[in-house]
Amino acid sequence: MKNKKLLAITAIMASAMFFLSGCVQHTASGKPYGFVYDNLAVPTQHILVWLSQILGNSLGWAIIVITFIVRLVLMPIMIKQSKNATIQQEKIAHIKPLMEDITKRQKEATSDAERMAINQEMMQLYRDNNISMTGGIGCLPLLIQMPIFAALYAAIQYSPELSQSYFYGINLGQRSFTLVALSFVVYALQGWLSTLGVPEAQRAQMRQMMIISPLMITFMTYISPAGLGLYFFVGGIFACIQTLIINYMRPRIRKEVLADLKKNPVKQPKKVVTEAKETTVEPSTTSVTSKKKRNAGKQNRHK
Repeated sequence: MKNKKLLAITAIMASAMFFLSGCVQHTASGKPYGFVYDNLAVPTQHILVWLSQILGNSLGWAIIVITFIVRLVLMPIMIKQSKNATIQQEKIAHIKPLMEDITKRQKEATSDAERMAINQEMMQLYRDNNISMTGGIGCLPLLIQMPIFAALYAAIQYSPELSQSYFYGINLGQRSFTLVALSFVVYALQGWLSTLGVPEAQRAQMRQMMIISPLMITFMTYISPAGLGLYFFVGGIFACIQTLIINYMRPRIRKEVLADLKKNPVKQPKKVVTEAKETTVEPSTTSVTSKKKRNAGKQNRHK
């Protein structure tokens, strides 16, 4: 479920990039105009130039400051969501035997009706134990950042000052393989940090996410100008800090979940008995009964 959601989020971000690259219109002389350019790109250009003047004419440091402000504002929301996701992980660990039983019966199901019924049982297990099917992860932080992505992308793409600016030898208007590599490393580190303090069974399930997430961010950095890649890289540093905060909170979260489970034990849903199973049992019962009658008849004739 989480992997599908990550894929969907990344697809949305990539689609937004391609959309933004084509939604800015141009005059016959090549001058850009339109809603995105006039309302997002131009104000962002002014802010970046103003910040760069304060920071020694460095547009790279201006992007870092904007990233710092955005992520600092979003951090309480993101930590809350990460805490909710951790609570969901701890709850899932306690219902895992029930989940494995349902999953096994799903694989053994012989009809679509039976599979659907058992799937409803899985959903009931989640509902009864107050567990989110999405793992407590929401899209709000991403949606809030989308205008920032749009503004930075358009500002860097259509500003000669920004597109020709350098930051420690990196052209902010061109693709930077250095930032592509750094983004991969920092998000891979964030994925590894997220496995600390997690039981081995859950850690095995998280390994796929540890691979997918850095690759997705690396792809986004690869198709973006270095100015936006710098935003992703600094955002990854904040993601590592956020993960360390959650790791510090994890023992307390685990105690809270255990205390809650003592008051509200795990609820096991009623096993679904499908019509298909009932119909397969009835003929065998009838055949056994008829055999008994025939055997009794033969014994009477012998007497």
